[in-house]
Amino acid sequence: MDNRPIGIFDSGVGGLTVLREIIKEVPNENTVYFGDTERFPYGPKDLRDVRDFVFKAAEFLEKKDIKMLVIACNTGSVAALKKLKQTLKIPVIGVIEPGARTAVSNTKNKRVGVIATKGTVGSGAYEKEIKKIDPQIEIFSVIGSILIEYIEKGILTGENLNENIKSCLKPLLKHNIDVLVLGCTHFPLIERQILEVSSNDFEVINSAVETAKDVKKLLIEKNLLARQENKANRIFYETALEGNFFKTGKMFLGSEIKEVIRTKLEI
Repeated sequence: MDNRPIGIFDSGVGGLTVLREIIKEVPNENTVYFGDTERFPYGPKDLRDVRDFVFKAAEFLEKKDIKMLVIACNTGSVAALKKLKQTLKIPVIGVIEPGARTAVSNTKNKRVGVIATKGTVGSGAYEKEIKKIDPQIEIFSVIGSILIEYIEKGILTGENLNENIKSCLKPLLKHNIDVLVLGCTHFPLIERQILEVSSNDFEVINSAVETAKDVKKLLIEKNLLARQENKANRIFYETALEGNFFKTGKMFLGSEIKEVIRTKLEI
């Protein structure tokens, strides 16, 4: 048994979707969440810079004596996951492999769509992971950065958002996809709107759900589960001086988020 916290990192509030699913899977685990909101969004940035940001955040979380690190950011996973696994002594989990694996197991016509940031789409990360499992699957990707901006502002409904969702999905629908991977941890916050706008023409793969399952599995395998009687403590950090982190977090974490501590990430 190990009551040390799980560290979760993202460039903004999107990783809270992963935290939400982790809480469902292992509710008595302590957690420390770090959102690098000062440098959000990561998607358009050079991946070498993103790697530096992620490593600095990992260093910050390591000082909190975490037992596992979850990179709840697709762009961050692309830029730094492999190197972090080689560098850190604790288990490190990303969000791309779980989502890709689930997409493969759910597609019937072998035509998979991915909506993600510029950095994730440009890296071809989902295509590589999916092709490793089944080379016959065709992958079609679009950039959905405009939707992430809405979510970070706490705008999760409305006609303008719906019109932008339609615009982003239009190229994918032309390819007759039967599975859509939400390739950014922000997108589960508007999953219902995505399905409504697309008339439920495909199955949505929420990487947050699959990542949380992997977290639980690894905790069990490594004998790292917290004691059953442990009352979970949740700590939240962000780097921006002003933002919507607390407001947006409250919308879907409720009482789990009571305070957001502001800190600096020296690069």
